[in-house]
Amino acid sequence: MQPTQPRLHLGNLEGALRNWVKLQDEYKLYCFVVDWHALTTMVEDTSQITANSIEIAKDYIAAGIDPDKSSVFIQSHVKEHAELHLLLSMVTPIGWLERVPTYKEKKQLLKTESEPYGLLGYPVLQAADILMYKPYGVPVGKDQAPHLEISREIGRRFNRLYGPVFPEFVDILGDVPVLMGIDGRKMSKSYDNSIYISDTEDETAAKIKACFTTPTKIKKTDPGVPENCAVCNLLKVYSKDWKTAWEEDREGIRGCMQNKLLCIEVVNEALRPIREIRKTLDTATTLQILHKGASEAREVAQQTMEEVRSAMKLG
Repeated sequence: MQPTQPRLHLGNLEGALRNWVKLQDEYKLYCFVVDWHALTTMVEDTSQITANSIEIAKDYIAAGIDPDKSSVFIQSHVKEHAELHLLLSMVTPIGWLERVPTYKEKKQLLKTESEPYGLLGYPVLQAADILMYKPYGVPVGKDQAPHLEISREIGRRFNRLYGPVFPEFVDILGDVPVLMGIDGRKMSKSYDNSIYISDTEDETAAKIKACFTTPTKIKKTDPGVPENCAVCNLLKVYSKDWKTAWEEDREGIRGCMQNKLLCIEVVNEALRPIREIRKTLDTATTLQILHKGASEAREVAQQTMEEVRSAMKLG
């Protein structure tokens, strides 16, 4: 995940982190904060990237990522990622990169006369991040899965040119679809519509009280449309009784405030143990975990790069 902000939100937690926690009992995971990727949109002010990276690592660990099972590190601490990115960029056609939908979207958002190569080459660095560890699979949200296909294509092209170094990987999809933010759009840091793991219970309550609900449901007895209601969508993830809440909302038996009060209760209850763990994580302890994770990752990365150089006849 990118450290463009110092904390992760419920969309990150439910769409990715929960799945990572489950997978680490079955697989070896490499969980890292991609600080180089953040440079594609934070070119001018990079002062907070390191601090943000540490805070996101705290969220990883608080959510249940076990440093004794999984390698937790910061991308730039394993320099082999940069070398593999460079070598993969030599075999990746520019046309492939220009067709990536997120490149066109981010290019418009940057509003610059000339966008940096990093924005165009983002998928190549992503491919290096993935292929470095020759993974069985990549945990990914449903909305992000299509973006991984170019990583597979880059790996296939390298293999065709130099020999079978990189195996094919699969997408490992989480159970939760895109989570709705408090304004009814996709929960996103860039939309400022997120509930964060590190928010206090009072901050969470205030955000849920301000949540988008069915615009036409003015009175309690008015029928709601729970599919389009941010509160109802949160209830679907966090409440065992969400089906009852949805049906009563739809029939005008239940009001929006009743749903919001239930939502505040169940969301804070779910986040309470994560927040308690997070309070115990100071920066020094987190840095020790990150350094250990980088060392573990570097061992694998160095072996991969030896194979890459050998395949390319680079002595």
